[in-house]
Amino acid sequence: MIRKPGAGRQKVEEAEEGIWEARGEILQETTAGDPRSALRWTHKSTPAMAEELRRRGHDLSDKTVGRCLRQICYSLQMNAKQREGRQHRDRDAQFRCINRQVKVFSQTHDPVIAVDTKKKELVGASKNAGQTWRPRGHPYEVQVHDFPSQAEGKAIPYGTYDLHENGAVVNLGITQDTAEFAVESIRRWWKLDGQRRYPSAKRVLICADSGGSNSSRPRAWKLHLQPLADATGLAVSVCHYPPETRRWNKIEHRLSFISLTWKGQPLLSYETIVNLIGATKTHTGLKVQAVLDTTEYETGVKVTRSQTKELRLSRRKTYPQWNYTLSPRTMPVRVT
Repeated sequence: MIRKPGAGRQKVEEAEEGIWEARGEILQETTAGDPRSALRWTHKSTPAMAEELRRRGHDLSDKTVGRCLRQICYSLQMNAKQREGRQHRDRDAQFRCINRQVKVFSQTHDPVIAVDTKKKELVGASKNAGQTWRPRGHPYEVQVHDFPSQAEGKAIPYGTYDLHENGAVVNLGITQDTAEFAVESIRRWWKLDGQRRYPSAKRVLICADSGGSNSSRPRAWKLHLQPLADATGLAVSVCHYPPETRRWNKIEHRLSFISLTWKGQPLLSYETIVNLIGATKTHTGLKVQAVLDTTEYETGVKVTRSQTKELRLSRRKTYPQWNYTLSPRTMPVRVT
């Protein structure tokens, strides 16, 4: 038996008079968004809106309210990180310069690495976002409040990602995110992975952000890169991404899988963090190594002009503030 069109019980929102007007008044009070766009959202939850409608004499459930919202093109949405701030006038030109450099280094099979400091984490029984499979009724018990004073310490993961080999080394610091720490992280990548994969390399290209411990402006970053060039015998070239463009850095996307590996698990110790980072793999072949760096790095170290003059620093004619090379001052004895 087939029902006739329109047969059956009507939906609540269709049967009650005045319900659409009441809903419209509530939405008008709590709606935000671009009036020229179909994307809109409301500050109130569906249970709160259902309660408000009941006060006005309309007996609706929160599920019915949600159905009504979807009918007028509302949806549940998260914040989207899209606003990069004011764009630098040389942004696109610098991107083209970076792409040219990457191609040149790729043709000679010299290493190209992307570097960045990942999100700092509290070590201890602090809440970690996400869910993990556990026996029913036995979740990880963590602190009610994530105060740094209650943590065992802090973990500072600095990643070095090899664009050619799809591999990374994460140096886990415990003190400060300084230029010395950033360069030490690159040195550890070279010792653990780089020199094995590129035994005949004569140079390396580093793609880095314009801020943080590997910023383009401070002298300390370049000061510590010089001993790296001296020890490895590599000409260390650096290309910085323009300001406010860090999300274009390759490492931002590749090492984001670390957060998926440890989601829902409290980072109880440094050993736990190192093991979880080292377990990060993807179906595209990404492999990550992790090492613990217990060195005490000092902040506020001043770099003099005389120290800067001792550097074998050459800048490119194209945007010299972002593109430069540090050449080795002596021929090193390589350790095999």
